[in-house]
Amino acid sequence: MDYYIEAAIRFFSDVYQALCGRRQIILFIFLGIIGGLSVLLVRISNAVSYLSDAPETCMNCHVMTDAYASWQRGSHGRVSVCNDCHVPHDNIVAKTAFKGRDGLRHSAAFTLRTEPQVLRLSKGAVPVVQANCVRCHGKQLAMIRLAGVSERPCWDCHTNIHGQARSLSSSPQTLRPMLPDAGLHKKKKGSEHDQSAE
Repeated sequence: MDYYIEAAIRFFSDVYQALCGRRQIILFIFLGIIGGLSVLLVRISNAVSYLSDAPETCMNCHVMTDAYASWQRGSHGRVSVCNDCHVPHDNIVAKTAFKGRDGLRHSAAFTLRTEPQVLRLSKGAVPVVQANCVRCHGKQLAMIRLAGVSERPCWDCHTNIHGQARSLSSSPQTLRPMLPDAGLHKKKKGSEHDQSAE
């Protein structure tokens, strides 16, 4: 491992020395811009929140507010968080890899505005969610003949998990949860927050 680190240091040192003064300045400006944009992207996307299991993280994308509201008002909202159902629990590597892969897919879809009007589980998420249903509800399934059946997921019958699937454009505003404070009250002059501080 030390060999690879030393080789990388030598490589970057050689590149640095090969560049003349003007090129070094351009390189540092370019690296500064890339670094600054990276920090900005991490901040704007609230990327650190994805390291947690907090359900509010799922609302970073506005299209997930109906799913969040139905979870929050449903029976699962009292006993579980989003990752309890939507992420594998085999081991920490599988969980982290799945969250990363799924997160990149979601980020690309929401950034490029290619999200579907009706949100459904991806092919890779279906077996994960099904396994988590069985993991949590295994005692209830022990006496049911369908417990070993794999061609039909639990939510085909139990539609009350997130409610009826609706188009994003037809979702009623009454289902929208209260969004977390974005800190905008600090920027408004004369707001109640500023007046109470005086």
